[in-house]
Amino acid sequence: MVLERLGSSIYGALRKVFKAAVVDEAIVKELVHDIQRALLQADVNVQLVLNISKRIEDRALKEELPPGISRKEHVVKVVYEEITYFLGEKPVPLKMEQGKRRVLMLVGIQGSGKTTASAKLARYLQKRGLNPALICVDTFRPGALDQLKQLAKRINIPVYGDSQAKNAIDVARKGLKEFKNRDFVIIDTSGRHKEEKSLIEEMKKLEKAIKPDEVMLVIDGTIGQQAAAQAKAFHEATPIGSILVAKLDGSARGGGALSAVAAIGSPIKFISTGEKTGDIEAFIPSRFVGRLLGMGDLESLIEKVREAEIKVPEKKAKQILSGKFTLTDMYDQFEAMKGMGTFRRLLKMLPGMSYNLPDEMIDMAQDRLEKWHVIIQSMTPKERENPKIFSSSRIRRVARGSGASEKEVKELLKQYNVMRRMMKQLRRKKMPFLTGKGLPKGFK
Repeated sequence: MVLERLGSSIYGALRKVFKAAVVDEAIVKELVHDIQRALLQADVNVQLVLNISKRIEDRALKEELPPGISRKEHVVKVVYEEITYFLGEKPVPLKMEQGKRRVLMLVGIQGSGKTTASAKLARYLQKRGLNPALICVDTFRPGALDQLKQLAKRINIPVYGDSQAKNAIDVARKGLKEFKNRDFVIIDTSGRHKEEKSLIEEMKKLEKAIKPDEVMLVIDGTIGQQAAAQAKAFHEATPIGSILVAKLDGSARGGGALSAVAAIGSPIKFISTGEKTGDIEAFIPSRFVGRLLGMGDLESLIEKVREAEIKVPEKKAKQILSGKFTLTDMYDQFEAMKGMGTFRRLLKMLPGMSYNLPDEMIDMAQDRLEKWHVIIQSMTPKERENPKIFSSSRIRRVARGSGASEKEVKELLKQYNVMRRMMKQLRRKKMPFLTGKGLPKGFK
């Protein structure tokens, strides 16, 4: 759902270019007008919209065509490059190094999503082999420490805080002493409004006292053009090293938050794309724009697959490839897919799929996967391991237990048999990655 309306609008504008018999000045001007309207509706700053659209028009009409590409392809290339440039052009990764502690201080106004973002960042680092810790120095909001502890408990990450403390600097110092042997420490600060001078002053003193390696501004992706004013106010108080845009999963106004990068010149390093702790991704402008324009993002998809990958023991892998694929194995695959995010989000990463499939079809596929998941949960261990024993009475019982129809249970069993046959066929075809190469030593 990342800025889906903006993406589909620009995608639709580009399709007009591809359908045109000839790409002339009139077609380019219509494209520019459509892009302007899409960006303004997404709450991108007016001056930025004018700058982007002027560059697109000038380059599309005046640039000499590179060898081997058509005028249509050149126009798409220009749009892709200019929107990427607007978002920062080159990715700026978060510095991570095992054995050397780095301190990251998160700032932002109350309600921007800092506490949730802290836990998401910790989970992101944890997945990459680091041992992060969290410090809550929010002495202003009641329940801030409890919220952070609840989020951190789910991902097994330690938290330091003192709900009775009044001095944020003291809490931060004690927390840093507590976590001196950690690779990465994330400090969740109090929410501050840009007009609250006393709180801004406290933030300045905190930054000066603990000297974090980086200060990251968390911006609510739903606030629109207010984001630029917020970014400037915080940057003037404490130099902002980077930006995290939160709540970017369903807002049509996310362009305002994304344009904050132009307001202060600090790069966006992360975007939060959902409610789960794992719904965070490093912001890579070229990939983001690729998804936005319907070109897909295979690299991010592969990364998500790796993160959700189930480690299959060698013995089990041999059984699956010989056709001993059970409903338990199928259930494990569904669990892995759940860990990768929604079906819709995965489709957005496939080239050409983002805006070509009707919403009804995507929702239907998502609903079916979720229903199958519940159906398998309603089976006995014996049924999951040996689906051949299913009789009419067993199907009726599972249907009642899962709230599904008998027809839906039969559909699941049919799909299971298709997947089992596919596994056997892969083995017979002696696919390289299934017959030794890339597998553990001795797996033949």
